[in-house]
Amino acid sequence: MGLAAVARSALRGEVVKLEDVWVAYSGADKPAIKGITLNLPLRKTMLITGPNGAGKTTLIETCLGLLKPFKGKASLFGVNTRSRGIVQARRLCSYVPQSFMKPPFEAYTVSHVLKLGLASFKSAFEPINGDEEKRIKWAAELLEIESLLNRPIGELSGGQQQRVLIARALLRKPKALFLDEPFASLDRESRYIVAEAVKEYVRREDASAVIVSHDVAPLNDISDVALKLVDGAVVEYEGITS
Repeated sequence: MGLAAVARSALRGEVVKLEDVWVAYSGADKPAIKGITLNLPLRKTMLITGPNGAGKTTLIETCLGLLKPFKGKASLFGVNTRSRGIVQARRLCSYVPQSFMKPPFEAYTVSHVLKLGLASFKSAFEPINGDEEKRIKWAAELLEIESLLNRPIGELSGGQQQRVLIARALLRKPKALFLDEPFASLDRESRYIVAEAVKEYVRREDASAVIVSHDVAPLNDISDVALKLVDGAVVEYEGITS
């Protein structure tokens, strides 16, 4: 299934659908997640919480098809994550993992880092066009990083780098945004800036978001589905059930 076909299908069905999904890492003596069933329609936001080691990152990477279940079925935009079509489905997504820090000697400016977010959609040496420049400006304003555009990203604080990478994720116009602990390096004010940016993006682009976070306060008024993981299993679930 090509990208255009996947995109058309995405507008009709769930972003993520898991049916009794079990996932284990090679050599592990027990599953990392077990018996998880859930679905997330388009235009909805899902919050995943739980203690360290509960399987939150495993779950988000299973939703993306980066990890494959040994039992059950996982689909992304209607594409089975075990099929080759998952590569096309994943192109409709942006993922910001928990480990993101760039070293101090990283010389790329913030502006360059944002433009690199568009690279996979352009041919070699194709310049940024006017509409893309406007979108970069919009994302920078949304995450309040306009003053950082000409600074090397390696000189920024962890919180500033986090906001840059979230802005870059939005530039790709994903139909689904996956964020793993997006508030980990942010102060209280910045957490609410990011939460509002996600809310505005989901509304503006008719998209969905899946967010792993220990801090639920900034997300209380924007999450449609909330689940809590403990020891790889869902122990609390609120929101959409079918």
